[in-house]
Amino acid sequence: MYTNIDTITGVNAVKNFIQVNRENIPHDFPCNLFLQVLVIVMQNNIFSFSNTYWLQISGTAMGTPVACAYATVTVGHYENTTILNEFASQLIYYWRYIDDIIGIWLPPEHDQATTWNRFKETLNNWGGLQWKYQEPSKKTLFLNLESELHNSSITTRTFQKKMNLYLYIPPLSAYPPGCLKGLITGESCHYWLQNNQMEFQNILCKFIERLTERGHTLENLKPILEQAALHLDRHFQQPVHPAASNENAIFLHRTYHPYGPGRSTIRHLYQWILEHVLNYDRMIIATARPSNLCDLLTRSKLTLPDNVNMQNIIDEISTDNP
Repeated sequence: MYTNIDTITGVNAVKNFIQVNRENIPHDFPCNLFLQVLVIVMQNNIFSFSNTYWLQISGTAMGTPVACAYATVTVGHYENTTILNEFASQLIYYWRYIDDIIGIWLPPEHDQATTWNRFKETLNNWGGLQWKYQEPSKKTLFLNLESELHNSSITTRTFQKKMNLYLYIPPLSAYPPGCLKGLITGESCHYWLQNNQMEFQNILCKFIERLTERGHTLENLKPILEQAALHLDRHFQQPVHPAASNENAIFLHRTYHPYGPGRSTIRHLYQWILEHVLNYDRMIIATARPSNLCDLLTRSKLTLPDNVNMQNIIDEISTDNP
């Protein structure tokens, strides 16, 4: 979807979005400067391949931090102002995740085929973006979910691609232990939500088998799976309590090291040495992964020349276009 949003259409959509939502945007937000910088980013995306350099001449500038938000805002603005207004009677449900759309279409009493074709033409009548369609059906596949309509109820099951390699974190990786726990708990939750009991058991067994193929042992996986099961019981059988406020919390951000102090050690030291002298309700430990080969070998930052200052560039643009 990104590379098929031409820059003129996309920037105009952002400009219209700002105008429509001006009351909700802070009054000191530099809209003109923002739009100028957006055009610069979209029209001057240069990347290297081997010993060659390339200028992207159309579409969303790939690899830039703004790409996802830009594409989402531009397409979403067209959906909200055109698609959902014109076809409100037929689209009783419409949901898009980046470039995948799922909806529930209620055919009109008359001209059903004509209305459906007009919807497809309208959706494709925005810049150079062209969507591929699945004709209306009572069974569909959306991302990792298969859905089927039976009378007035919808049944679901998890869909997994045959070509998926399931390259889960191996046991010798220098990732925090919480990553594996989070993976198992998260997968268990969405398997439980998407499948009936028999299918849940089958897909969970496959998941465990794939983890062992990556080098994990059943002995190490068993306590984590038991914790995930307890989490499911608490989450779906007991009322969910609101999360504690972080307004008066102290955050400790650290880079994980397999031989470094664990969370419990850090928390114990904090309670022993600092808790009684610091006026905080609680401490939150945030752990980041260490740098890997991709971080060391991939260039992702643009270094300005010594005689160029970014603040001077911003001030110059702001002065020319207040």
